[in-house]
Amino acid sequence: MAALIYGQKLSKAFGVKQLFHDLTLGVSEQDRIGIIGPNGSGKSTLLKIFADFEQPDDGTITRRQHLRMAYVPQQPEFTPGSTIIEEMEHSAIDSGMESTETVVRVQEILGKTGFEDGDQPVAPLSGGWRKRLAIACGFVQDPDIMLLDEPTNHLDLEGLQWLEHMMSQAPWPWIMVSHDRWFLQHATNKIAEINTRYVDGLLLVTGTYDQFLRQREEHHHTQNQQAQALAGKVRREEEWLRRGPKARNTKAKYRIDSAHALQAEFAETATRLRQEETTIDFVASGRRTKQLIEVTDVSKSFGPCRLIHNLELLLSPGMAMGVVGHNGSGKSTLLKLLAKELAPDHGTVRHAENLKIVYFDQNRAQLDPEKTLRRTLSDTGQSVEYRGNTIHITGWAKRFRFQPEQLDLPTRLLSGGEQARAVIARLMLQPADVLIVDEPTNDLDIPTRETLEESLLEFSGALVLVTHDRFMLTKVCTQFIGLDGHGAYGLFAEYEQWESWLRKKKAKKQKNKTLAITGDETSTPKVKAKKLSFKEQKEYDAMESRILKAETSRDSWLAQTEDPDVASNHVKLQEAYDKLKAATQVVEQLYARWAALEAKKS
Repeated sequence: MAALIYGQKLSKAFGVKQLFHDLTLGVSEQDRIGIIGPNGSGKSTLLKIFADFEQPDDGTITRRQHLRMAYVPQQPEFTPGSTIIEEMEHSAIDSGMESTETVVRVQEILGKTGFEDGDQPVAPLSGGWRKRLAIACGFVQDPDIMLLDEPTNHLDLEGLQWLEHMMSQAPWPWIMVSHDRWFLQHATNKIAEINTRYVDGLLLVTGTYDQFLRQREEHHHTQNQQAQALAGKVRREEEWLRRGPKARNTKAKYRIDSAHALQAEFAETATRLRQEETTIDFVASGRRTKQLIEVTDVSKSFGPCRLIHNLELLLSPGMAMGVVGHNGSGKSTLLKLLAKELAPDHGTVRHAENLKIVYFDQNRAQLDPEKTLRRTLSDTGQSVEYRGNTIHITGWAKRFRFQPEQLDLPTRLLSGGEQARAVIARLMLQPADVLIVDEPTNDLDIPTRETLEESLLEFSGALVLVTHDRFMLTKVCTQFIGLDGHGAYGLFAEYEQWESWLRKKKAKKQKNKTLAITGDETSTPKVKAKKLSFKEQKEYDAMESRILKAETSRDSWLAQTEDPDVASNHVKLQEAYDKLKAATQVVEQLYARWAALEAKKS
């Protein structure tokens, strides 16, 4: 199958830093490719090269003629003062879409992406909704291929589920940079890892993320075996060279040249296989008290918004509690209550005597942006004390993949992932009975996430974890507390039970709403049918004409949404859609009432 985009032997460097070399990758019509790799490996740069925003230093990019590409950047930028509809319209028009087609397309995508008010200004939107808007601006272009850079960043669990559904239903191929392993498992059909460990700089596997992990393990095993065999050959040749052979004939000269070539090949292989890994190991205090934190009848509200109501909870050593809920449901509030950074409105939070809590704050409040990395990692700037041992600051920094030259940089100049690693490096020095971790995975690459997971699994104290990384949640946590954002909560043994609980609550809410609209009383105990009263009979006799009138009104508003004059004015079009929605509800209510009267009449 011909590729829509094909990059052959691509190389790219910034200054002395080589991102990738001789990398080859194509995207075909059925592809849904997830791009992964360590931070700094060039994932975003490769996507920009594909989207024609960057040029490779070497290699060629071939694109199908007249290819329409939609690119969603990691940090979307919008026009100051613009509205949601205006941003979507600009994206559609910039892609070459006709103005008459644009309005219909915008309204279609507006509904699918969850925006209820298209005239809402963009400026007040949260990070998650700004990300949704960026994705909506990509979808509205109806592209031949979509390129997305970290679209899962800033999305809450509901947003991640929405994105997973949208991308799995997309009628076009796409390629996406993502660290969200749950998404990679459920929405992609190919995984490509960019890593200098591989000979070609890339490992491409067709299948799910689980299949990728298995094939990567097999690949690493084969590479290590080959390296060991090569090391044996090099040792034999080096022993021969040490005996001082003279290059007096062609055969001897050839062997000497071959031995030097083997040495060079082995040195290159060893360098390629030598991976810098983050070392994360939180220190548990070893406290044996069974009741570390006891929460009794706790409630917390902010103004009229009640987030937590009559909460009962007990944290013990060895417990790994995942806190789940949508953005704004009270997850961070609960963590602050447990850490005694917030006081409850009602109830008590009791801590064991001399309890040691280590708290990872998602806002990274522990970081002083003007303080150097050296002083952030160590108060003295020279060394740290870890598990009774003194470790030089350079060695401690290297554990977290920091280079010595970064030590004197202010932390504001570090990337998001580097700032997260700096906070973890600082917190690891503190022994803890309870580890409270709020969104630790923001900006972390997959290798660091995997290392963090192993550390959390080995922590023997009590763990309370909030993260949008569903892969980490299901691997690390042994139980879950789910918050619905209105004060209600549930305790669950598995993550899937939380999702089921949430779906049932949503279905019940929708059912109650429907009953309120339609007047349907099928859920109430049945009573003996009565004949229609005089008033009801009069209502029944007039029902057909009322329905006909309501349907005429509905059809009139439907025609307005299709009128080019209205369609060219987004304010009038939005009004027409609102009126159409209201008119449709009236028709549905009348039919429901007619059915109820019909049943009573019979």
